Amino acid sequence: MNLRRLIPIFDNSVSTWALEARLLRWLTLIWLFVGLIMLFSASYPVADARHHDGLYYFKRQLLWVFVALIILNIIVNLPLRKILGVSHWFVFLFLGLIFVTLIPGLGRKAFDASRWLALGPIPIQPSELIKPFLVLQSARLFGQWERITWQVRFTWLGVFGLIILGILAQPNLSTTALCGMTIWLIALAAGLPYKYLGGTAFGGILLAVLSISIKEYQRKRVMSFLNPWADATGDGYQLVQSLLAVGSGGTWGTGFGLSQQKLFYLPIQDTDFIFAVFSEEFGFAGGITLLIILGIFATLGLIIALKATNPVHRLVAIGVTILMVGQSFLHIGVTTGALPTTGLPLPMFSYGGNSMIASLLATGLLIRVARESNEAEVVPLRGEISENRRKRRLFQKTKV
Repeated sequence: MNLRRLIPIFDNSVSTWALEARLLRWLTLIWLFVGLIMLFSASYPVADARHHDGLYYFKRQLLWVFVALIILNIIVNLPLRKILGVSHWFVFLFLGLIFVTLIPGLGRKAFDASRWLALGPIPIQPSELIKPFLVLQSARLFGQWERITWQVRFTWLGVFGLIILGILAQPNLSTTALCGMTIWLIALAAGLPYKYLGGTAFGGILLAVLSISIKEYQRKRVMSFLNPWADATGDGYQLVQSLLAVGSGGTWGTGFGLSQQKLFYLPIQDTDFIFAVFSEEFGFAGGITLLIILGIFATLGLIIALKATNPVHRLVAIGVTILMVGQSFLHIGVTTGALPTTGLPLPMFSYGGNSMIASLLATGLLIRVARESNEAEVVPLRGEISENRRKRRLFQKTKV
């Protein structure tokens, strides 16, 4: 592989890509650029207070973006069959790491949840990194559902169940719900019988209710979501401050960098509540613009899925679209009070290398599906190549 192609601005093959792939690439870069600008603003006060360097988080995010863009370019230039061929190894790797986070002394805790592992100075969050590979393996399983044995089906359904339970035990209810819904919707798109889907959905709802019943802090979050103003300085504090930020933005916003809520009123403003800062600074107009970007991304994802001739590739496109757009809507729903308060980053906006790598890796998979679908349409069959060569030789002889 040409090493220059690993850096997006030097990849000369882009001009040969399918239209959907090129549009998706530019949309991703725009989304990423806006996200970096927003992170700069949202993280500056807290970085200055904690590290005496307002650019502390922004500079580290730039390093993660550089790494993630290289991974994206590797993915878009790698045959999807090769990626699918190794996806199960990554699923097993990150599944193991998820359970390692539960071992006292090995898992790093933050906000009473053990979700990280420390690889030297680099924090690893397996529940984030497993998402794109979960999409790949779900598409691989459900896309070949009728051609595999029940033993293989039960094995992989059991692996998916372990992933869900492992993430839930950290505890991380929001990521558990996102992963569960992604797998379920991929299965729905694959056309699995409704009796299987209905039973799985019922089991997932029961699991969520059980988790909320056992975990007191989750129960408090749900109750405070119903009426955050009843305990505005306690359990409802995060949501109240987020709503104040969103409401303060008005139509056009307070202006870039002029958010008041990010000045230590709104907690975790550079990750779980970054959309609230975005809404305050760019207002209703900015929020609608981001929703338009998400709408275009979803439309391109649907077009790519419809054009894909391989059922597994089609499900990969659907899964990535669900993952990226679904997670974004869940984040926005939390910050606007439409959903219970949970810790879920906004793709390509929130601070964090694991989220950035997972987001750009997933987007790279969608671009790759678009590229392969286009190439499948234009590559002629061997017989057609031989016939064209025969006609050219005949024409040259006639001309002579």
